[in-house]
Amino acid sequence: MSNRKKRIKLLLVDDHPVVRKGIRSYLENVDSVKVLGEATNGEEAVAMTRELSPDVVLMDIEMPKMSGLEATQAIRKEFPGIKILILTVHNTKYYVMQILQAGAKGYVLKDAPPEVLLKGIEAVMESDSFFSHDLSQVVLNQYLAEEADATCASAISNLTKREIEVLEKIAAGESNKEIADHLGMGVRTVETHRERVMDKLNIHSVAGLTKYAITNGIAKLN
Repeated sequence: MSNRKKRIKLLLVDDHPVVRKGIRSYLENVDSVKVLGEATNGEEAVAMTRELSPDVVLMDIEMPKMSGLEATQAIRKEFPGIKILILTVHNTKYYVMQILQAGAKGYVLKDAPPEVLLKGIEAVMESDSFFSHDLSQVVLNQYLAEEADATCASAISNLTKREIEVLEKIAAGESNKEIADHLGMGVRTVETHRERVMDKLNIHSVAGLTKYAITNGIAKLN
């Protein structure tokens, strides 16, 4: 009995003939994939999926008549067992989230090496998700930046009005005595507020507090 794995039946969808030709030329030399046909827009993709019953649809996003995302939604609704791998030039979180919400199993950047494309096809066929490394890194960086912004916003919300006033004075370069005089409180009280601000923000230097205050609009550059 042969142990040879079943070839992956693939439908190629892209409105650019040169792109389709290049991808098909590569895949036709790959033993694990059989290209069943080519579609030039979303409507053709849906119709040819019904006709050919591919295992995987390699789908471009921006196409005439029906976009790749619309076609992905339609195919996933009618044929939930068919895997869809998006081929895209876009590398922003906005597009990635749209791709995932449409029901695709993954995405590959169009400028990725051919072997990465093949790896993606084989991965989604095995019911795994596949994310092009460069695109994943972009999304991860954006996510971390948003998390950092959210953390900053949360930290600011934990500061009392008095603590924010003290932070503003620290960023202005004032000493504890000057802050006490300007805000009408004792030096020891100022020291207590300073310690609480540092603990809440997890920042333990005047330079760090100053940078934080300027970055978050609490203080201005002189």
